[in-house]
Amino acid sequence: MYKKLTIFSIIFVIVDQLIKLIISNFVSYQSSINIVPNFFYITNVHNDGAAWSILSGNVILLALLGVIALVLIYYFFLKDKTLSKLETFLYSLLIGGIIGNLIDRIFLGYVVDYIGVVLINYYFPIFNFADIGIVISILMMIILGIKEEYACKKLK
Repeated sequence: MYKKLTIFSIIFVIVDQLIKLIISNFVSYQSSINIVPNFFYITNVHNDGAAWSILSGNVILLALLGVIALVLIYYFFLKDKTLSKLETFLYSLLIGGIIGNLIDRIFLGYVVDYIGVVLINYYFPIFNFADIGIVISILMMIILGIKEEYACKKLK
């Protein structure tokens, strides 16, 4: 289980870092490329905070929180546990996403964000591939937890 989790996490980090490298080298800082008008665009921005620039300027704190999150995930959710294939994949997304953004924070002092989405004239905060992995994994784990809780209550 740990072997697959590690391999998937490393692959995710490599893909994340490659995309960020491509964006940083081919899209000028703070410039945009409109992909789908009024819906999807690529913009190279640097975020020295967390989501929605929360805790902006606190790079060391955010890096420490990332390391703490990885330790807690291992200790409370992975250590001595048997995971399903889906759980292994979801934890790989989560860990890979955290590590991808952690690498940026440590080596750049900010996270490279580039995905812009507009829905009903609302411009969502610009995000990246690592963020997608983190959000999808957490949402899916919540859904799985609710589904499991519902199944347990149904058996009682």
